Amino acid sequence: MSGPFTDRRFAGARWVDGRSAGPFAGRTGPLLAALAAPASMGVSGPSLALPEAARALSATPAATAWLMTAFGLGMALGTPLLSATAGRRHGTAGVVKAAAALVALGALVVLLAPNLPLAVAGRALEAAGAAGLNVAAFQLAGRDRSGRTPGLVAIGSAVGGTAGLFTGAAVAGALGWRGALVLPLLSLLSLRPALALANEESPRTPAPTPGLPLDILRNSRFLAAAALMLTLSTVNFALLYAAPRRVAALTGWGPVETGAVASVAALAGALLSWQLVRGAPTLGAARLKGLLGAGSAVALALAVTAPWPVAVLVGSGTSALVTAGGQGLLSGAATETLPAARHGNAIGLFNLAFLIGVAAGPALASFADQTVQFI
Repeated sequence: MSGPFTDRRFAGARWVDGRSAGPFAGRTGPLLAALAAPASMGVSGPSLALPEAARALSATPAATAWLMTAFGLGMALGTPLLSATAGRRHGTAGVVKAAAALVALGALVVLLAPNLPLAVAGRALEAAGAAGLNVAAFQLAGRDRSGRTPGLVAIGSAVGGTAGLFTGAAVAGALGWRGALVLPLLSLLSLRPALALANEESPRTPAPTPGLPLDILRNSRFLAAAALMLTLSTVNFALLYAAPRRVAALTGWGPVETGAVASVAALAGALLSWQLVRGAPTLGAARLKGLLGAGSAVALALAVTAPWPVAVLVGSGTSALVTAGGQGLLSGAATETLPAARHGNAIGLFNLAFLIGVAAGPALASFADQTVQFI
């Protein structure tokens, strides 16, 4: 069997298909993970700072929640927008530059905003830029067709989301609530080496094909990979909402204890996903996809029905494991049978499927929380 999980390996400074990994060989994965992780921090980081933000902006808690909602919407819209504009004209380097500018502009608006509407607008701009940096990280990681570098980026993104809650609380305590809203600025620390890596794109690499991505949307392997990623992401982010509530209900713990334990479980799962990435070449594509789907189903069943808090946490960690591993590995499957000129657009659409799950998961969990008694 050939494919992104079996036919190529990373070796030294070169991939065995002959493409150079460039001067960042050996640290390309961590570099790109550092570029992508702050985007996830932007999702979770403001959570504990919202009450202080509401008081400072003289807004209701419900209205202040738009600081979170706007970020999710901005990420979902920013992914196709930057891919279709800066990405089409200037390639991955153009996406990185435009995304960095949006992150900086959005953060500036947030830091200076005198009222909630302007702060929400700044968060949306910041999120669009964060999404672009996330997509660019996966596009650059996609040069390693073994899936290991994309796997590291996915793990970094998952770790960023888990660590963002506590990072945001710490920054808010030290610098004020606005600091928790601009964590994506940390991506700019990786900007210079990321641009150097993006500028290494071979001149032989075909330019992105313009027009609607109908050929991508008709590709059965892309659709299968994107659909599985959407499922994994939806389940994972539903459990990030529901699992801590079940643990609290089963134990009587307060929000601090529950949040800490749930975060450790999710972080452990994200870190353990590296073992899945390493073992993927021996599994083959079909068995890997089956394992990802089964792992997500078992995780959901444990988190929703198990009467023991430890089992609920194991379910949450398992979901984080298969989601982080799947985001890296399935990105290769999504582009496997597409022309090189379509890979950038395909990665953007694939990550859009992931981001839809980020938004849909908590919404579905919230709906279930109101209608199903055992959640």
